[in-house]
Amino acid sequence: MILVTGGAGFIGANFVLDWLARNDEAVVNLDKLTYAGNRENLAAVMDDPRHVFVQGDIGDGDLVSRLLAQHRPRAIIHFAAESHVDRSIHGAEAFIQTNVVGTFRLLEAARAYWVGLDAAEQAAFRFLHVSTDEVYGSLAPDEPAFAETRRYEPNSPYSASKAASDHLVRAWHHTYGLPVLTTNCSNNYGPFHFPEKLIPLMIVNALAGKPLPVYGDGLQVRDWLYVSDHCSAIRRVLEAGVPGEVYNVGGWNERPNIDIVHTICALLDELQPRPDGRSYREQITHVKDRPGHDRRYAIDARKIERELGWRPAETFETGIRKTVRWYLDHPEWVARVQSGAYREWVRTQYAHG
Repeated sequence: MILVTGGAGFIGANFVLDWLARNDEAVVNLDKLTYAGNRENLAAVMDDPRHVFVQGDIGDGDLVSRLLAQHRPRAIIHFAAESHVDRSIHGAEAFIQTNVVGTFRLLEAARAYWVGLDAAEQAAFRFLHVSTDEVYGSLAPDEPAFAETRRYEPNSPYSASKAASDHLVRAWHHTYGLPVLTTNCSNNYGPFHFPEKLIPLMIVNALAGKPLPVYGDGLQVRDWLYVSDHCSAIRRVLEAGVPGEVYNVGGWNERPNIDIVHTICALLDELQPRPDGRSYREQITHVKDRPGHDRRYAIDARKIERELGWRPAETFETGIRKTVRWYLDHPEWVARVQSGAYREWVRTQYAHG
């Protein structure tokens, strides 16, 4: 049995689905079901007896303690987080509460549970904290990619809150001996991605005939990783990672945002052409850049390859085609997640100016 937090969100849901497709070990899935948590992501396993879904907050220490005592998991995989930079700029407090306070309370519940295990169970237990490359700050065009030894320089309320949670996890290992693992991953994409993030937003807006909003000049560079590859990396770190260690997870794929948008447009031109025969690229609209927008992220993922033998299976070309195809095949999922509150958010965030 493992406990997954945030398992109804984009990456968490993909992890739960992949986990149950690959082995029979049960999952307790704790998710608060905020705007980005969607039980529909888990429809394929909602009736599976190996999947126990609990709606709740990682900041509720009593609830987490009860779940740990009842189910006695051998590991906690901690995905639960507020994760959207733009939302953190407009409302940072939710990020502090979930990412910092919530992680603290989860660590405390995990520590109390772990202390009560017998020696063999203690030795086998793991707390795997899923974090982001954004904690490292921004890279100049000619700087080497982020290694695990890079100093932290978070530049947004989101990345600062994740950096704080990383430090807490590290401290709970060094002070209390809790056997923790941390992964810092680059930008993910793939099925079930909430459509306020770049790739799904471009797909959804293009198909709806709406503008494709690109921040500033669109030359911000990110390293992109297909979500199933991230899930395989987490499984590998859980299986063989050394407690106390950090593993950077990346796709070896740096691309400017505008190139990502052009690639999506080209795939849609091929797979679902516009009725008027014109390219979706005509819908691209440059909008005012967001405050403090980091220019470049890149992950040096040599450590996880060297020590654990992991590399991504998908190239960007194969992964983005699968992603576009998934959104074309699941218009009902898109329609249901686009609530009135979400539409208002998009209007506010991408207003011209």
